[in-house]
Amino acid sequence: MDIATVLGVSAGVFFVVWSIWLGGNFSVFIDYSSMILVLGGTISVTLMNFPLRDVLSVFNTVKNTFVHKMAPPEQLINLMVELSTVARREGILALENRVAGVEEPFLKQSIQLAIDGTPPELIRDILSTEVAFMEDRHAMGQSMLQAIATFAPAFGMIGTLVGLVQMLATLDDPSKIGGGMSVAILTTLYGALIANLFCLPLLGKLKVRTASELLRKEIIIEGILSIQSGDNPRVIEQKLK
Repeated sequence: MDIATVLGVSAGVFFVVWSIWLGGNFSVFIDYSSMILVLGGTISVTLMNFPLRDVLSVFNTVKNTFVHKMAPPEQLINLMVELSTVARREGILALENRVAGVEEPFLKQSIQLAIDGTPPELIRDILSTEVAFMEDRHAMGQSMLQAIATFAPAFGMIGTLVGLVQMLATLDDPSKIGGGMSVAILTTLYGALIANLFCLPLLGKLKVRTASELLRKEIIIEGILSIQSGDNPRVIEQKLK
């Protein structure tokens, strides 16, 4: 669990709710017609913009911002140095006994390719292709959050315009002007909160996750190629660092 993301989202919601609570009547900030317009409109255009399967997968994308399973790069470097020491002393086939204990699929695949005697150029091509597809998968989730962060404020403005039209239609009754104006502004508030309290921060965290995972995969690729070529473990350590 990524504590920073949990604390950030919780603190953001808390401070917004607290500031509203201190300002007086909390109920005036709740308007169901505004929620329907902003949420319904945002979901509708998101479905128009992306395939249904990708829209449904956005929940897994968001979950990745709260779950952090990657070990630090230093730990991965130590493992690569350990593997290189075994391969240098006992031969690269000795790594066969270590494959079963490796949990990370990409690292396991890399070790197996080296054990099978795959040429270095082919290993790099295969693993680089895997990295490219990973970037494409991550980019899809990020682009969806970016789209939602764009659509939500836009529908907030649309709701404001609808509310203003309705308010102007009742100018002959001054008692309805204040309520109409508050409802019109609430849609903009909802859209801004969706974009700036949730989507954009989570998008930023996903980009950080992608950068971290790319770094890990680059360490694995360079490490496994160095192990296969028989480099000294100390040289490998310095190269990866």
